[in-house]
Amino acid sequence: MQGSRIIGKERPSGRCDFMDVTYHILSETGGRPVNEDSVGMARHGEAYCFTLADGLGGHGSGEIASALAVETLEEVFREFEPEEAETWLTNAFLCAQQNVMEKQKELNNTNGIKTTLTAVVIEEDRFQWAHIGDSRIYLFRRGKCQRRTLDHSVPQMLVSAGEIREKDIRHHPDRNRLLRVIGTEWDSPRFEVGRAFSPSKTDSLLLCSDGFWELIDEKTMERELRKAETVEEWIKAMEREVLRNGEQKEMDNYSAIGIWLR
Repeated sequence: MQGSRIIGKERPSGRCDFMDVTYHILSETGGRPVNEDSVGMARHGEAYCFTLADGLGGHGSGEIASALAVETLEEVFREFEPEEAETWLTNAFLCAQQNVMEKQKELNNTNGIKTTLTAVVIEEDRFQWAHIGDSRIYLFRRGKCQRRTLDHSVPQMLVSAGEIREKDIRHHPDRNRLLRVIGTEWDSPRFEVGRAFSPSKTDSLLLCSDGFWELIDEKTMERELRKAETVEEWIKAMEREVLRNGEQKEMDNYSAIGIWLR
């Protein structure tokens, strides 16, 4: 399998200086010939931005879209100012949408260059996220999964309508049908910006593509989190579960970013 594909110059594992934050970044091809996921981490002053995108379209087009979206967020992050996380996230996602749409025109490919996009901005006294598509962001507090982003997908819509259960999303025949992504025409912004959270010393964050979360449930994420002594151990333990559950299957690319606030 292809090794970790990191956008930017940071190491896959690291430590933030301004607070006790550690992270580990993973991105693998799975059973596919090309990794169309992109992951990244950028720093501006005492703030950090973690990003993950899952490109759609195949034949290299998804790789173009996801890399461009992550690179756009990193570039815009250089202009980040404290107290403006929500405004920055909104502007960054709009810029990513604009750049991907322009790339479609440049390459004369309006159907294949699309991507999901997730981002978490962490400052000393708060963190905030934004997302579009079905790549997820999880918040674990005191070892329990407290909340996650809701997928912009057909199965998630069916859950909201009460037609299927939450656990049925992973195996639903329409699980790959997305309702919102970067790279489709918008009349208005289609991404979501979450509320800001005050960090707790027990908080753990997980950004992951569907190739990761479809092969591991939240109970297992929690169990491995309680057992792990470092964030790297947590991510690697979850990866082993993903690989076990993916045996004899046509595995997708899978990517994850684990972040511990301690």
